[in-house]
Amino acid sequence: MLRRGPYDPCYRVEGGAVWRATRTPDGPATLRITAEAAGATVRAEAWGAGAEWALERLPAMLGADDDPSAFIAHHPLTREAHRRHPGLRLPRTGLVMEALIPSVLEQKVTTHEAYRAWRLLVRRHGERAPGPQDGMFVMPDHRGWCRIPSWEWHRAGVDNKRSATVIRAAQRAPRLEEAASMELAAAMARLQLIPGIGPWTAAETLQRSNGDPDALTVGDLHLPSIVGYSLTGARDVDDAGMLELLAPYEGQRHRAARLILIAGRAPARRQPRFPIGDIARL
Repeated sequence: MLRRGPYDPCYRVEGGAVWRATRTPDGPATLRITAEAAGATVRAEAWGAGAEWALERLPAMLGADDDPSAFIAHHPLTREAHRRHPGLRLPRTGLVMEALIPSVLEQKVTTHEAYRAWRLLVRRHGERAPGPQDGMFVMPDHRGWCRIPSWEWHRAGVDNKRSATVIRAAQRAPRLEEAASMELAAAMARLQLIPGIGPWTAAETLQRSNGDPDALTVGDLHLPSIVGYSLTGARDVDDAGMLELLAPYEGQRHRAARLILIAGRAPARRQPRFPIGDIARL
């Protein structure tokens, strides 16, 4: 969930280890994480000014604060997915802006476009990650996002609406970071005070920063039809229909949706793929 595409400059899997570059309240940090004894033991090293902060919060990032036993399956598909994936945990990074900015970049575009924008902006305007791993970067701090000139957003394929939303959020970063310690309703409301941030973006953010099991993504192009088809066989399900189907899972709706996605039962596409634009050529 924390990786933004196969070429995310903040994330790498190499030699059996997961490397993650992050910007903590204490500064940049790079984590190297390995699992031993079939995942029973996790070992980590960290570099940078934020190393201690990152290590202290590593268990939460790996889902130690998550309680999958609270989930009760109401459909055969979710029951079987839950049985097959007992190790599924929802991460909690405690970092709102790190999850919010790439979620804004993903608004109304293909994942290919969003991942490319994130990669280009972080590489060009972030800083090299501390530690021994070459080629990894830490995203800019909130002042750095505000200093990116308009033509750099354009070159990365980010339209004015999304870039303006990122800048507005960065200008209020300290207040938005407070959402990491809020209950879901209050956190959703705090994020949506920023023009350009709606329920979809807020939920996608809080799933990662807060690890909230009920932060269901509403307004997604594909999720309602996948949920509807997986649970009932119906293809034409909208957000209202999805919410009705997942009502029995209240408090655990995000976890239910993840289990449905993991089960891999999706309707066949009946419409063309969303076209990939290139505003940098305009």
